[in-house]
Amino acid sequence: MVFFRVVNLDWLGRGSLAVALGMVAFVQTVDAAAKRPNILFIMADDLGWMDLACQGNKLVETPNIDRLARQGMRFTSAYAAAPVCSPTRAAVLTGQAPARVHMTSHLPGQFFPKDNRPQPAEMVPAIGPEHITIAERLKEVGYANAFLGKWHIAPSAGPRGKVAPRHSPLGQGFDINIGGTSYGGPPSFFSPYSNATLPDGEPGEYLPDRLVNEAIGFIRDNKAKPWMVHLWFYTVHWPMQAPKELLKKYADRTGPGLNDTRYGAMLEAMDLAVGRLLASLEALGLNDETLVVFTSDNGGFSGVSDCRPLRESKGHLYEGGIRVPMIVRWPGRVKPGARSDEPVVSMDFYPTFLEVAGLEPTGQKPIDGESLVSLFQQSGKPKRKELFFHFPNYAWHMDNRLGGAVRSGDHKLIRNYDDGSVELYNLKSDLGETKNLAKRHPNLAKRLDRKLGRWLKETDAWMPRPPKPSEK
Repeated sequence: MVFFRVVNLDWLGRGSLAVALGMVAFVQTVDAAAKRPNILFIMADDLGWMDLACQGNKLVETPNIDRLARQGMRFTSAYAAAPVCSPTRAAVLTGQAPARVHMTSHLPGQFFPKDNRPQPAEMVPAIGPEHITIAERLKEVGYANAFLGKWHIAPSAGPRGKVAPRHSPLGQGFDINIGGTSYGGPPSFFSPYSNATLPDGEPGEYLPDRLVNEAIGFIRDNKAKPWMVHLWFYTVHWPMQAPKELLKKYADRTGPGLNDTRYGAMLEAMDLAVGRLLASLEALGLNDETLVVFTSDNGGFSGVSDCRPLRESKGHLYEGGIRVPMIVRWPGRVKPGARSDEPVVSMDFYPTFLEVAGLEPTGQKPIDGESLVSLFQQSGKPKRKELFFHFPNYAWHMDNRLGGAVRSGDHKLIRNYDDGSVELYNLKSDLGETKNLAKRHPNLAKRLDRKLGRWLKETDAWMPRPPKPSEK
């Protein structure tokens, strides 16, 4: 609360004048902090680019997320930092590419081929305290920070997914941690949860509903100050579990857009939870003061999500593995019903949230993203010309090729690390990446491959290791 803005100083003596000026400066600081926007960052797990009705899926119902898109800006070329979860989560928190952080696959990262393929790159086991997270930066200017949901960027250090304190959300700038453990997927979406940081609710309580209830409580308790909430749903990760009424609703919904009816039920259940959360912002009078971001950590899981027209799915560097939904609502800053085709990536959230909070980068570490605030306001675009990706590890399904990728304008190049071969695609004319143009445009392929090589060197990317010697 600001009690005054102008002080009549005529009656003060010289000593009192200094005190009064200090009071004015203090009030100005409090006033500035009070104007800092709230940030609600919602990240779904394994939500594919085509898994929302507003993205064109005709078999699923996501009215609340669709409404969010109509109220804000929908991004058609948003990318996860990696085709699996842990590196993308690290990128969001640090603003650094997975190649630079050296967390390039989902933990524990122990997926090794038994044949003569290259061995995966080494990677760090956790995001340690040497990284200054976005939550730590926002605490500098008085933000209350909450983490709810899937953490999965540290190994287990105890029962029920417990992680070491220095590697937990509480050790990385967040004031509360509800649900964040080493788990990649929940043991159960229904209580009892078997989660070290989430006390069980009533039997049968549904996890997305519980996380939203906790988020609403935190926002209500901290509405007098700026806050940042990271709600990282476990949905729509395996196991496929949803409320009975929704399972019944989707029982007959099969066809293009949905490979598993349970998946559709989980999507709508998440949408209902998001709707309650957004309604709470309106009820608390916080709509106009809050930047809302909704996105995913990687592409959809092929067993349940239908990623078409994109090629492949989670675990691959093709578009189905890294292109994700993204929606931004910011009343007064983002025009309702807007759409952006500009390529953006997970590392962009860190500098974006810094600018929203009125903070500058420290300069102590490189930031691999760019602020999207001018893009939100349609007053400018990122200065970069390319987006880079590095996935030198095997996903759990073991059928991906180790590689790196670069997107430049409409073109995307993939370098396969096993034999150095490259694939070149024009995403504007061939979104499904069906026509490899590397031989048709060799100069372009070489130029992009050189750029990828320079970026890998600049980030000190850890590369795959040679195949193990064959046993005789």
